[in-house]
Amino acid sequence: MHRILVIDDDVELCGLLTDYLTPEGLQVEAIHDGERGAERALSGEHALVVLDVMLPGMSGFDVLRRIRAGSNVPVLMLTARGDEVDRIVGLEMGADDYLPKPFNPRELVARIRAIQRRVEPRMERETGTGKAAERLVVGEVQLDPGARVVLQRGHPVDLTSVEFTLLEVLLRASGQVVTREDLAQQVLGRPLSPYDRSIDVHISSLRRKLGHQQGDAERIKTVRGAGYLYARPPDSGGEEPLQG
Repeated sequence: MHRILVIDDDVELCGLLTDYLTPEGLQVEAIHDGERGAERALSGEHALVVLDVMLPGMSGFDVLRRIRAGSNVPVLMLTARGDEVDRIVGLEMGADDYLPKPFNPRELVARIRAIQRRVEPRMERETGTGKAAERLVVGEVQLDPGARVVLQRGHPVDLTSVEFTLLEVLLRASGQVVTREDLAQQVLGRPLSPYDRSIDVHISSLRRKLGHQQGDAERIKTVRGAGYLYARPPDSGGEEPLQG
């Protein structure tokens, strides 16, 4: 990941982020209004968008809605500290993660690096530098880690980068419980914070997109006090390569 887009009306903050992120090997483009920010986010020129919720005119949520209508570029939202509602709404609308203001620039870099690790397999495949990864099949869901493609009964499922990684972790452990703490580490690249509902919201999104049921069974089960379990169909032998 080299080029990121920051959409925030705080000009001073954007300048500070540019000064901090540039030595980290990240090229920063800053836009200070939502309308123009949405246009640039849809240009396909950026590997990540950092989006502030509080924007004049067109809100950050409106910008995110427009982005998700045409792109799966990872989006990290900046929210007011303590505003749990904004965080949940942003995640439900397709944001990959959030960071409450004010924040330490080191934490922003850590979040960016975590997203970078998620999308690297796709970037390597597109540039021809990566090895073919093993494909997963559980029931009617097929997941190709290299191409970052999910098919359900042969039809593509549109997932964000974090949803894709979350599904991959669950499929690899199908039939077994994965704790919320492990999911946060493997999917978000950070420890699970108290009252952090990010994983729960992303699970809810996966259920909505894939369907709550898998035959007569619940697809992704909540195991109270433990975590989540992706149910393995009775006739499933586990992982196997895709055909074709």
